[in-house]
Amino acid sequence: MRSAPEKLKSLVRAEVELLGYELVGLEMTGQGKGGALLRVYIDHADGIGVDDCVQVSHQISGVLDVEDPIKEQYQLEVSSPGLDRPLFEREHFERFQGNKVRVKTHTKIEGRHRFSGVLRGVAENQVLIEEDGKVHGITIDLIDSARLIPDI
Repeated sequence: MRSAPEKLKSLVRAEVELLGYELVGLEMTGQGKGGALLRVYIDHADGIGVDDCVQVSHQISGVLDVEDPIKEQYQLEVSSPGLDRPLFEREHFERFQGNKVRVKTHTKIEGRHRFSGVLRGVAENQVLIEEDGKVHGITIDLIDSARLIPDI
């Protein structure tokens, strides 16, 4: 998945949890010529507001400035996971079993990259998605991105 390096995740996780929030995940996008975007998703039992994002952003910025784990120019964005919550970890796929999901893979599976359907759980190292009555097993390491599909 488009996830950040483990060292960066550990640094950010420590600061986010110190402030009493859950680190949902990190994404690094747009690396290269124009710089990168580090997107940090946070959550809390009481929900996430703008003030929460500002507080976490200030805390993370200070630590990243001191530790300097990202050598190139980057922008930091802190947000709630939203209704179309991204799924990063095996635990996320287990936690949201029964919900509708959209998954994109970086390698073709059964001739395609995109799957959407009901998340049926995790078996061994595969995410199980039921789509049109058929269950597809997608190896976690092949997933580029995964998100819940809001039921509105």
